[in-house]
Amino acid sequence: MSFIDIRNLKKSFGPTTVVHDFSMAIEKGEFISFLGPSGCGKTTILRMIAGFETASGGEIRLAGADVTHLPPARRNVGMVFQAYALFPNMTVAENIAFGLKVAQKPQAEIKARVEEMLALIKLPQLADRYPYQMSGGQQQRVALARALAVRPQVLLLDEPLSALDAKIRVSLREDIRNLQRELGITTVFVTHDQEEALSISDRIVVMNEGRADQMGRPFEIYNYPQTRFVASFVGTLNLLKATVVDPSAGRLEIEGQGVIAEHGAEAHARGATCTVALRPEAVTIGEPGPGRNALSGLIEEVAFLGAIVRVRVRVGTAAISLDLFNDPTSPPPERGTAVTIAFDRDDLLVLKD
Repeated sequence: MSFIDIRNLKKSFGPTTVVHDFSMAIEKGEFISFLGPSGCGKTTILRMIAGFETASGGEIRLAGADVTHLPPARRNVGMVFQAYALFPNMTVAENIAFGLKVAQKPQAEIKARVEEMLALIKLPQLADRYPYQMSGGQQQRVALARALAVRPQVLLLDEPLSALDAKIRVSLREDIRNLQRELGITTVFVTHDQEEALSISDRIVVMNEGRADQMGRPFEIYNYPQTRFVASFVGTLNLLKATVVDPSAGRLEIEGQGVIAEHGAEAHARGATCTVALRPEAVTIGEPGPGRNALSGLIEEVAFLGAIVRVRVRVGTAAISLDLFNDPTSPPPERGTAVTIAFDRDDLLVLKD
């Protein structure tokens, strides 16, 4: 049995349904990220797991127990909020100890646990400081320690890094992942930042309008998006219209030029129009090798981005971007140059509309 089992979960606010029949099984020790734009339902699901929102339907089971209608205090979950939510009149040590005091733990146990948590977040020297005397990154570490101090079964993180600057975000997300691995705690993380989700998750749930468009490992979500929404939301992508010529053989036409897709064309009728996706890093300039697709076009734009040179090629009415590594010994191609671009059949993804 899964450690967290969510079955047909629903949430409505009046006549508006914000979560539609959501189901998922989460294993013990997994790091799961809910990824999606604002209003997609990801935070609502997190809050229903925590007990801060009441489910309109469905079931949530934690370690085999039905917690769907239990109050937050009886679920043994730890929650870290976007806005830290530290008590301003308490020191760092007092904030971390708060949940333990509420649980009426012995003073010696509280003291030992606070010291353990301060060491874990590498802030033992700040025990007597108040939140206003600390940086945002330090405050978020304290919020994390407070959530972990009570030894929760599950750690829930609601966009905990969104208020921080870019460098601190990268550092803190690595710390969170390392802590999670060290403790082996089952973790659910909500974010709208695709890089965060891709870099630290065991699995990602891409949410769209209250539904899970796709669940999978970061490798699968990025390389094999199943819907147009996932393809466009996760990473940079070329989305192109194609005509199905031979579904069984995967033969398509893009701007009148023939290509082959290894998978997905069989789901469409002959002559149908479908959407195909192509990652910029999958495309190269030059004649194709055996078994590769090729399209002819004109270089429309060249953008120097440091380590990467992004080139846009006009193929009929379509524009295809590709990424080249910066090579100081080989200048990038000139605008207006006629080129052939090539890519593997596996890299041409036929999407479900």
